[in-house]
Amino acid sequence: MSRRAVFAAVVLLMSAGAGLAEPRCDVPLADWQPREALQKKLEADGWTAAKIRSDDGCYKAIGRDGRGEIVKGRFDPATLERLEDDGRDDHGGHGRHGRRWGADD
Repeated sequence: MSRRAVFAAVVLLMSAGAGLAEPRCDVPLADWQPREALQKKLEADGWTAAKIRSDDGCYKAIGRDGRGEIVKGRFDPATLERLEDDGRDDHGGHGRHGRRWGADD
């Protein structure tokens, strides 16, 4: 394989990986709603025992739905709207596509 072909393959792979990354939120900190507001919204949506943290400029939350299933999501910190995720389902840990949240999440 020529050097040019190898270089092109590396560039292609690097750009594909960037497209799979979760989106970042670009909300100034002054415009963020408090975590308590997201907690209330999640409870109104049927979530219980939600753990909320910030990550890449977004809120991330994990909790349980009305059926007791683990759910998680990314939320815009200004609007508290749920964001599209990277194609994984909402079930953490034992879900088909989700990943388990550990103590450091």
